[in-house]
Amino acid sequence: MKKKVIGLALSAMLFAPCSFAEAQQTGKVHRIGLLSAGPPGDTTYTPRHDAFRQGLRQLGYVEGKNVIIEERFAEGKLDRQPALAAELVSSKAEVIVVGGATGVRATRQATSIVPIVMAFISDDPVQAGFVASLAQPGGNITGLTSISTELSGKRLELLKEAFPKISRVAYLRDPTNPATAPAETEVAAQALKVKLQPLEAQSPGEFEKAFRSAVKGRADAIIIQSGGFFTTHQTRIINLAAKNRLPAMYTEQDYVLAGGLMAYATSIPDLYRRAATYVDKILKGAKPADLPVEQPTKFEFIINLKAAKQIGLTIPPSVLFQADKIIK
Repeated sequence: MKKKVIGLALSAMLFAPCSFAEAQQTGKVHRIGLLSAGPPGDTTYTPRHDAFRQGLRQLGYVEGKNVIIEERFAEGKLDRQPALAAELVSSKAEVIVVGGATGVRATRQATSIVPIVMAFISDDPVQAGFVASLAQPGGNITGLTSISTELSGKRLELLKEAFPKISRVAYLRDPTNPATAPAETEVAAQALKVKLQPLEAQSPGEFEKAFRSAVKGRADAIIIQSGGFFTTHQTRIINLAAKNRLPAMYTEQDYVLAGGLMAYATSIPDLYRRAATYVDKILKGAKPADLPVEQPTKFEFIINLKAAKQIGLTIPPSVLFQADKIIK
């Protein structure tokens, strides 16, 4: 009996280090970097970060217990992002989550080793050189894109339904962003018997010129394409649309929340929530190179009635009924 007791005691001593190591592993606190282009508490970025945190909680991560989120805010000064990204790398973040092409580019410059998860990107990630392909990213970057070609036709359909008399629609894009090529919109325009007027702007001073061209060309409405450069100057674009009394359809919800008329777009908070699944997989050992970049699955139609009233427009009830969100 004594021999058995001694044997059991020795076994317990031998296995104790293993059990302790397992306990340490189970109790590990992960460090995640989160880089934002906006300021803390911003009405645009806070819902995104909240959605990301919600996604983590659903996967069993409790902030302060088994995960720490290191946040950095550029406060609208995009040139600060490289330094902030470098800070996150120095903080020993195991993975860095960032949205927008400018932020992804800054983070990639800061590290080629730490995994980077794109919470969203409105530029083509392949054309931008962030990933080799959507199916096989091939480097330390993966995540989600907010681009979907299926949205182009739907935006024009909603614009036509809201304002049946329109016959000419201006289409403003950044020519340096391949993702904003108007091919899909042109197909939809032909089907709806609407004439498309392509316009371009790749510097701040060209926005006024583009809107003057739209008015001179007798455009009845305008579609503003997505992209980091345009997003940076969204207030100027919104004001120009109102000044020229042009009904505007935007490809990002942020414009409408900031005072624009309407948008049919990807739900960015939903992308941030889904970004948490990438973080979870990476923390469990998956390599970004092997995780395919996902495209959006949830879209929302938002209308700003304040913006409509500002330029004397009335939105038909049939269109309002289709809206996921109405700003009054």
